[in-house]
Amino acid sequence: MTAAKTAQLTAIGQSGWGQPFRLFQPQNLAFWVYAAGVGAGALAVLRYFGPGADFYRPALTGGVLLFGLYLVPWLLLLRRQNRYTAQPGGLLAAAFCWGGVAATFWIALPANSALLEIWAKVGGTRFAADWGAGLAAPINEEIGKALGLVLLIGLAPRLVRGAYDGFIIGAFIGLGFQVFEDVLYVYNGAAQSFGVDQIGSSLQIFVVRGATGIVSHALFSAIFCAGLMWVIGRTPGERNVARGLLTMLAAMVFHFAWDDMGVIGGVPAVVLPFLIGAVELWTLFYVMRHAARQERAWIRDLLAPEAETGVVDPALLSAVSGLRRERKAFRKLVRNRRRARHLVEAAGDLARELALAGGHETARVAHARAEVLRLRGA
Repeated sequence: MTAAKTAQLTAIGQSGWGQPFRLFQPQNLAFWVYAAGVGAGALAVLRYFGPGADFYRPALTGGVLLFGLYLVPWLLLLRRQNRYTAQPGGLLAAAFCWGGVAATFWIALPANSALLEIWAKVGGTRFAADWGAGLAAPINEEIGKALGLVLLIGLAPRLVRGAYDGFIIGAFIGLGFQVFEDVLYVYNGAAQSFGVDQIGSSLQIFVVRGATGIVSHALFSAIFCAGLMWVIGRTPGERNVARGLLTMLAAMVFHFAWDDMGVIGGVPAVVLPFLIGAVELWTLFYVMRHAARQERAWIRDLLAPEAETGVVDPALLSAVSGLRRERKAFRKLVRNRRRARHLVEAAGDLARELALAGGHETARVAHARAEVLRLRGA
């Protein structure tokens, strides 16, 4: 066996790419904790919305439809980011469900209310009104969302391995939290106005929450969960406790800043959201680049035998396992944006088929290899 083939099999084993995800595992305690959290969250949803569902139906319907449409570009964006040793859809759906139902209604709502009461007793009513949200939500909500990642590790230990897995799964958990919380805001807005102009109120909240959504819970959780995976260190050589703790702390600080932006002061109110948003996005891309290092190495090792035989040339290997700058350089080399994209996608498909086949030759592997060669004109 060649060194490249050995590296390929090692990458398949370490990454877990190609392993199926099964949620129903009655012999696994993590499944019962997950089921209890989602079940309790679903009951809380019924209790919260049930009494006023008929009267506030226009607001609820509008909120569900608007934020359901808002979800579509998010899913397309995250699907694009789930490009390396991609996680299966079932696992990501379970992450979204945990964030939307369990983390929001089972953990965050009661925990935030309880902690706000504590802050009111400690610092007084005015202190709680000014700072309570920023001192409660980052703790309760980030930990509640990250609990979903821990449970998914228990349910799929071979799939959830590296920091980039935590980044992607955390983004889906945060997205679920974000969408369900936005619908909750629509409902509360209609209730505060006693049901007057429910559609107009829904549209107003949709515009405000939608505009700030890019630097909201999906971002917080992606950063926090990547940090948690660095602390846990499930992949050989990836554990970095200091980096992980700082990353988790950064997510909580960002969350605090958004919740208490109105009382932080020091910067004009018009400038502060853009300043905080710019810092958050820079941190997001920094974390994403560093979290993807192991995933990119696995892709290179997966395709190493194909590179040895000339199926994948060095430039294509660099593009399919690289970041945006490598893909940009490959597009310039090919001089055809569409063809470059198809080549990168075909090489990614070949890597996926090799992982699914455990490194063995199958008809699907042969077909994916032939497609790469066809696009290369070889």
